[in-house]
Amino acid sequence: MGSEWLSPSSAAPESPDNGPAMSPSEFESIFDQVSAWDRWPLPDRGAWNRVTARHVRDATALVRSGVVVPMARPWNTVAGPDNHKPALHYMSDLGDVEAPEPSSYKDFIAVDFHGKAVTHVDALSHIAYKGRLFGGQAARGAIDAAGAHYGSVDRLGALVTRGVLLDLPTVQDVDWLEPGQAVHAEDVLAAEDRLGVRIREGDAVLMRTGHIRRRHALGPWDASIASAGLHVDAIPLLAERGIALLGGDGDNDVRPSPVAGIHSPVHALAMAAMGVPLLDNLDLEALSAACAAAERHEFLLVLTPLNIPGGTGSPVNPVAIL
Repeated sequence: MGSEWLSPSSAAPESPDNGPAMSPSEFESIFDQVSAWDRWPLPDRGAWNRVTARHVRDATALVRSGVVVPMARPWNTVAGPDNHKPALHYMSDLGDVEAPEPSSYKDFIAVDFHGKAVTHVDALSHIAYKGRLFGGQAARGAIDAAGAHYGSVDRLGALVTRGVLLDLPTVQDVDWLEPGQAVHAEDVLAAEDRLGVRIREGDAVLMRTGHIRRRHALGPWDASIASAGLHVDAIPLLAERGIALLGGDGDNDVRPSPVAGIHSPVHALAMAAMGVPLLDNLDLEALSAACAAAERHEFLLVLTPLNIPGGTGSPVNPVAIL
């Protein structure tokens, strides 16, 4: 794998199973069905309003072994088919500025993190549908060159709640789901049954497709063209369960999109309709192994975005504690 560039066809399948296709009118119907507008007094925190002190206390009771599993991918400064805008990292001080002692070493980092390479959380200001953010707030005026004035990542704060891992390759007895393979509501239910876990209100649901394992085995590909992820028909189930956060080892959407004219339907439904922030580009391989060893797929999840006033999201290193 390394830093080599591979064409999308060298690693991604030619015939993705992303269907069934859905019409825009069918999508609109689901949008209305799962919408949680006007539900909470703090709308720009969205579904994180579901997580109360009771949820936090219950989640901390899940800690038994004390095994801590970080889920961020490495900071990626190498251009590739799945990293169109590499992160920056360089040394700004090599110990020759502050003398005589102690010497000081400093570095600089920067990133355009909304993409396929950096582990990040999407705040509710990241996605609008038909010009409206979650809660019906018009995106025009709420977001300008200075940043987001509604639904920004600093409004989210930290999230401590119960996490659930839906380990789809384990459930389906495969190494990974192929890019373009859709995960449907029945797949979520089958995962609950096979893994002995049930999604509850206030949960953070993390879905492993084996993206990282496949990338290590076959090399990188352009995940904006083909990636395993959720089909639109799985979203009403997650809305009914009352989740607070949705994450995956891709960007949660199956690609190509099954909805004509809407390139990221799961993003639109989760954030603009349900008020559920998204975690994109997780590394769930170590968590998969830890959950298998513990014989349970629930854990304490801790997520602390950077406090960026006006930010549409933040790079993060979520942690699962078993």
